[in-house]
Amino acid sequence: MFLDKIEKINDIKKIDREDWGELAQEIRKFLIEKISVTGGHLGSNLGAVELTMALHLALNLPEDKIIWDVGHQSYTHKILTGRKEGFDSLRQFHGMSGFPKRKESCCDVFDTGHSSTSISAGLGLVKARDIRGGSNTVVAVIGDGSLTGGMAYEALNNAAKLETNFIVILNDNNMSISENVGGMSKYLNNVRTATGYLDLKAGILHALRGTKRGDSTIKTIRRVKSSFKQMVIPGMLFEDMGVTYLGPVDGHDIEGLVRVIGEARRVKGPVLIHALTQKGKGYVPAERHPARFHGAEPFNIETGLPKKPRTVANYTDVFSTVMCKLGQREERIVAVTAAMPDGTGLKRFRNMYPDRFFDVGIAEEHAVTFAAGLAAGGLKPVVAVYSSFLQRAYDQILHDVCIQNLPVIFAIDRAGLVGNDGETHQGIFDFTYLTGIPNICVCAPKNKWELSDMMKFAVAYNAPVAVRYPRGQAYDGLKDFRAPVEPGKAEWIYREWEIALFAVGSMVRTAEDVRKQLKGRGYGVSLINARFVKPIDEEAVREACRDHMLIVTLEENVLTGGYGEKVLDCLNRDGLRNLCLNIGIPDAYVEHGDVEALKREIGIDADSIVQRICQVLEKTASK
Repeated sequence: MFLDKIEKINDIKKIDREDWGELAQEIRKFLIEKISVTGGHLGSNLGAVELTMALHLALNLPEDKIIWDVGHQSYTHKILTGRKEGFDSLRQFHGMSGFPKRKESCCDVFDTGHSSTSISAGLGLVKARDIRGGSNTVVAVIGDGSLTGGMAYEALNNAAKLETNFIVILNDNNMSISENVGGMSKYLNNVRTATGYLDLKAGILHALRGTKRGDSTIKTIRRVKSSFKQMVIPGMLFEDMGVTYLGPVDGHDIEGLVRVIGEARRVKGPVLIHALTQKGKGYVPAERHPARFHGAEPFNIETGLPKKPRTVANYTDVFSTVMCKLGQREERIVAVTAAMPDGTGLKRFRNMYPDRFFDVGIAEEHAVTFAAGLAAGGLKPVVAVYSSFLQRAYDQILHDVCIQNLPVIFAIDRAGLVGNDGETHQGIFDFTYLTGIPNICVCAPKNKWELSDMMKFAVAYNAPVAVRYPRGQAYDGLKDFRAPVEPGKAEWIYREWEIALFAVGSMVRTAEDVRKQLKGRGYGVSLINARFVKPIDEEAVREACRDHMLIVTLEENVLTGGYGEKVLDCLNRDGLRNLCLNIGIPDAYVEHGDVEALKREIGIDADSIVQRICQVLEKTASK
């Protein structure tokens, strides 16, 4: 086993050239076996095995730097930097992260998790290197999907000014280049990056520049060269930006990749290597269904099917069904997603109403302003997006939607704790960053029926609305409690005395368990489904204060700027002296792990909440 020889950084360089292919197969087998148990990003990692190996062979880590865009394709990088053992606890609580983490290894130079950031970060590392007088190589690896994000082009535009080396590798697993173009391009790459050619080019330009007709001659040469390149080089977009384009190259040819990376290191300026790869390579189910194996649950290796098939609808499924029904009833409804038609549940809507569905790529900022334009044009756009990705479009929500009070609906999936993807994906800030914006209405359903009712309410509401729901199985309890959804109106579920639990969204289910335990200890407990975080139901708060000594707020959001603070503000403004306990997520990032384990860790599970409530009551009684 050649993989057994990989124990630390740069051990791959001890593997003979003729054994590289065998090592690649062993890495793929290792990834399939481990991810089938823990779950994780499989397809992207299988497609990047040879590319990662070539980087580790061509570079000298940790002196040289690799920034992985998103980072979901960095598993082979982790293996080659001595972290094989960590895969038994991949993405588990206190285990190895599924993304690059600086605290894990000196070879992880930048924490990532969202897309289109690698070129900007890499450019920063390059300038830091130059200012400090270094000579190491910096490489940013970005996928063709991430290259749909505008931030990547902002960085490329800025990088064009560089006069020192910076390498960008475009890992393209969804583009076909004809052989003749690829062959000519490969030939030109070899010529243009050869040391003799680069020296000759610099010498000619130096000799011509400043002579009587030198400048005009240079312009003529460049014009003729550009015209020729337009015919034979597919990377003219990058060339015209001032970035040297190398490719396309076979992203599974380790020797070829090592060679082209070596050539790119000689260029004094930004270089883009265009590598063609196959997502899911080496595992037939992942090759046939790359979307399914982007982020896979534990699966059976022989069939590729999940070990625990989902039998109960999750919130995304409910949203998907509701969107299709709403689309049938209202022709003005259109759907917008940022490269997530499957993840957000819009695939069925797309199939039913293709002319009313828009996938804008990984471009959340554009998605929101595009939706604002649709609303200004008389339509009812629904932007379906993960909570942690919507925060990338904060300015567009504030400036382009809410200032104009346009009826854009934000269907915010994966809100609250999402688990194994960790800090970059936990949707725990949306109450805070949305409720500070005027004109927007923010609500969260307690169960699957209320999600349906809130989407119908949002369509009828002629202003911006955010409907926020969690990842995972849709709660089907409290079916009989289905009061009409009215803006800023809470729902009393159980009305008693002494303790009032105001719970938001997913925390209503937790509050039921809290109430049961407290009643078992002899307390009278009311349960109120808050429903709205903006505007909150202040009358319900005042009403609860009349016959409850303790007001408890429960939310799956950071406490800072969340629902609890708004209830406290109401109490303070009205001079109410009731005790108030805010339960939520502390002012910290939450690592990866099972959601229930994370809830226990940060104290928002039912047992922890009951303990805190009893402590407050006991402390009050002792005074």
